[in-house]
Amino acid sequence: MNLTKKERVIRQFTREAVDYLPSQITFSNRTRDKEISQALGLDDASQLDEYLENHIQFTFVKDDLPLFFRNDLEMMDACEAEGFVKVDREGNTVFDRFGMGTMIGEDGFFTNYGVLAGDAAKNERAAKFLPEHLKKLWGLPIEEAAEAYEVPDPFTDGNLEWYERDKDGVPGDLCVIPSGYFGIYERAYALFGFEQFMTEIAGNPSTVNAVMEKITDYRVKLAKVKAEMGYKIVHHGDDLATQCGGFFSHKMFTEVLLPHYKRLFAEYKKHGQYIMMHSCGHMMDYLPQLIDAGLDAWEPVQPCNDLATVKREYGKDLVFMGGIDTQALPFMKPDDVRQMTRETIEILGKGGGYIIAPSQELMGDVPLENVVAILETAVEMRDKVA
Repeated sequence: MNLTKKERVIRQFTREAVDYLPSQITFSNRTRDKEISQALGLDDASQLDEYLENHIQFTFVKDDLPLFFRNDLEMMDACEAEGFVKVDREGNTVFDRFGMGTMIGEDGFFTNYGVLAGDAAKNERAAKFLPEHLKKLWGLPIEEAAEAYEVPDPFTDGNLEWYERDKDGVPGDLCVIPSGYFGIYERAYALFGFEQFMTEIAGNPSTVNAVMEKITDYRVKLAKVKAEMGYKIVHHGDDLATQCGGFFSHKMFTEVLLPHYKRLFAEYKKHGQYIMMHSCGHMMDYLPQLIDAGLDAWEPVQPCNDLATVKREYGKDLVFMGGIDTQALPFMKPDDVRQMTRETIEILGKGGGYIIAPSQELMGDVPLENVVAILETAVEMRDKVA
């Protein structure tokens, strides 16, 4: 059996036999690829995916590029020239068309502005970088501002350029998946500010619902495009949980958040697509309802969930991606990393339905020798449990 990387990933969803389990190692700061490649002895950053034995490449709409490429100022300048962002270099912020600000220079992802947050000082600075229709929301009562808020048009010329470019495949036979990171609830809390979002969802849920409904509309429109372009696996991202449990009660999740997921997931299922969802944290309370809504895969599975229980309870329903504990990686010796990686693959990989990966993107504090230890162990183990 000699499968392509795309075939190997899709067969995790169809539960067909594979020659070995696929794997994926991704770094949080995409601008470090050249530096990391040099440290690993590679001639060029284009060799990094091949060296890491990666199987997946996410593709993006232009509206979402600041989420992962905010530190690539050349790319941000190009996006600004096309009208998708405004770059505040002095304030180290990229402002997008949703009215959200993302910090430049951070290894991880941080939002530092939301147009519905009502912060007068930040609004004064943001006035230089936001379109007029968003600035008109300032000073309105929050209920009125939420009703008047408008999402951008997903079909703006150029927004789908990467989708079009990547729909027929990319070098290396990688499985291309359209990104859905910062999907519905996350985008909404960034616009309101986290504290105000949580206050409103508890005391006045219709306010946040009004905004999430519009964000869901945007995502549903893109869902139809992904199907037309032939993408078999699609993606949605919303961090719903802490390391100890979910952010939301069962009632709040069911009544306020789940209807949006059901509407979006139903659109994907209408076209026969597999749904992969990103959510960090302890997700056990939400998984049954998400599975009922159509979820097929969950990433990044984190050890706070107890991996053996996750595999036993939901291994027949879900493909898992992750599990290798990134929170421990900065402090471990390579031999310990190898042992942890081996144990994780044995638990989550048994019988298939698994993409070998760390439990989160790798931050800059993970020693490269530990990255190599994960990779070497993944190669060693991947055909033993497939």
